Amino acid sequence: MGEHPVPESGTYEIDPVASSVNFRTRSVFGLIPVRGSFRIARGRIDVAGPAVKSTVEVRIGAGTFDSGVRRRDEHVRSGDFLDVATHPEIAFVGEGVEVGPGGTVLKGELTVRGVTGPVDVTVDSVAVDGPRLTVLGRAVVDRYAFGVTAAKGMAGRRLTVRLDVRATRAPR
Repeated sequence: MGEHPVPESGTYEIDPVASSVNFRTRSVFGLIPVRGSFRIARGRIDVAGPAVKSTVEVRIGAGTFDSGVRRRDEHVRSGDFLDVATHPEIAFVGEGVEVGPGGTVLKGELTVRGVTGPVDVTVDSVAVDGPRLTVLGRAVVDRYAFGVTAAKGMAGRRLTVRLDVRATRAPR
């Protein structure tokens, strides 16, 4: 995949404990930085030959939203924002990799609160260590595009998401 090493073809199961989904945004009219995380519930990477036809499927626990401020976290999990009682998972399905002069991009669809839209994940690095695979990436998510529009102006519209995904090749 571009300048990145290409792992052996096959299915890699994502390790939810070793992987992380971190975000940053701003609140209070863009004045205060907010950082936090979500936890991956499960997922897999199917490395194809050629690698540009690889796919990814990830499920993130919406209720795992954690910014370190209990009151804010509870509000974000409520029906005003993520509505985790009705939509307990956030899903990402990546289908195809594009390699260009700007780098490697995983093209995909994100589903939040039952609304699905396109999200591109820029692949910053890929490391292969035998059956283990580490992928670092980043994306920008516009929460308004997914119907999460509460607190306009007070809560940031865009989240910059950093991904650190660790996976192990599944036995054949």
